[in-house]
Amino acid sequence: MAQVQHASDNANKNNAQLQNKTENTRYSEALSELKAQFGNQLSTNLTTRQQHAHTMTWLENQPADAVLVAHNKQDVAKAVAICNKHKMPVIPFGIGSSLEGQLNAPYGGLSIDMSEMNEILQVNSEDLTVTVQPGVTREQLNHYLRDTGLFFPIDPGANATIGGMVATRASGTNAVRYGTMKDVVLALEVVTADGKIIKTGSRAKKSAAGYDLTRLMIGSEGTLGVVTEITLKLFGITECVGSGICHFPSVEAACEATMMTIQMCLPIARIELLDTLQVKACNQYSNLNLKEMPTLFIEFHGSEAGVQEQAQIFSEIVEDCGGSDFAWDSNEEERKKLWHARHNAYPASCALRPEAKALSTDACVPISRLAECVSETAKDIEASGMIGPIVGHVGDGNFHVLLLVDTDNPEEVQTAEDIVGRLAKRAIDMEGTCTGEHGIGQGKRKYMTYEHGEAVGVMQAIKQALDPNNILNPGKIWPQAS
Repeated sequence: MAQVQHASDNANKNNAQLQNKTENTRYSEALSELKAQFGNQLSTNLTTRQQHAHTMTWLENQPADAVLVAHNKQDVAKAVAICNKHKMPVIPFGIGSSLEGQLNAPYGGLSIDMSEMNEILQVNSEDLTVTVQPGVTREQLNHYLRDTGLFFPIDPGANATIGGMVATRASGTNAVRYGTMKDVVLALEVVTADGKIIKTGSRAKKSAAGYDLTRLMIGSEGTLGVVTEITLKLFGITECVGSGICHFPSVEAACEATMMTIQMCLPIARIELLDTLQVKACNQYSNLNLKEMPTLFIEFHGSEAGVQEQAQIFSEIVEDCGGSDFAWDSNEEERKKLWHARHNAYPASCALRPEAKALSTDACVPISRLAECVSETAKDIEASGMIGPIVGHVGDGNFHVLLLVDTDNPEEVQTAEDIVGRLAKRAIDMEGTCTGEHGIGQGKRKYMTYEHGEAVGVMQAIKQALDPNNILNPGKIWPQAS
């Protein structure tokens, strides 16, 4: 493992060099060259820089030295090449919905805003594929596709860009049926650290030709390359969609119903858990009148007969697990209202304590350990006295906690951090992961070695080989040097 250790040492050395350079020169030569190349596309305005470094959690805002609005892949390639020459960090930016500080620039550098690279380049209806630029959002894509009878199923809640969803290996409420980004991305176009444009994969559904560079890039959070084009799988819009809710006496009972549903191979499309506090928050925020007790939101896709059959089987599971009030409907207006409330769970939770800041975290465990993990986490939050609603994509063992914290109170901050730390280690100890879909960024670097052990060094060796100057989103993913 000497090579692995060497890679880790090099990464720490490069980070130290970047820190020193940031504190001293602030990349004046690189900025001059970028300005000459891009003119008004480049901004050094402080407000603009802060907007491109913001995070939706309590992490410190660390702006880049400049923001470049890229118009095409050539802009990205030229900018990255200039930055590599001057060893200036590059931070890709989509729409700013990430949660773990992926957009921050702890060593300064250039934020490349790709929101204007938002063209849908090619739809191949016969092959169920689409190729898009990274600035296309999931809502924009589905609006474009609605007349084709096809849709893109990955929905992480926020109207994220497809490029950002690739970078964080995003998931969402449909993952239990349609998978996550790693399952629906066929091919990528990527700008490497030296400014070259490469393609990974093709529109073919499978390949045995060489290393799977596409999967390597998915979830790399901009640390291995900058994605400039994505080819995705699409799915046909089903004949009938049925949505419903049901209530349970406890979170454990709701999780038990979820586990039975999955183990019976019921082809459910979505199954979402909201604990009592989260239901209360959604009631207040979205003007609902749901019973304030642990609740499952469910959605079935298929033919009318198939949806009815799924609903009948699920109703029996609900009854067996002590649930009640199961009701479902295929009315589109009611369905949209229900899922709109679910997607607004984040702002709804924040409204429970408006003066506080939100610390959002997630974990994912094998479905057989879900009830135990959620229950222990709920007890941990209750014992702390903190406000922390729980909501989850429980069909694949993934759930989220949103802690509302007075960041001016050091004791409260420490309590919140301790809860997050215990959750991360609890999930890992249950043979799960410290994050199912938020990514590592800055917020969860401390858990990487605990989860991956010696494999972290192998990852760092790959990083060193592809980005020897450590310019691609440095200060993310890897544990900080002690």
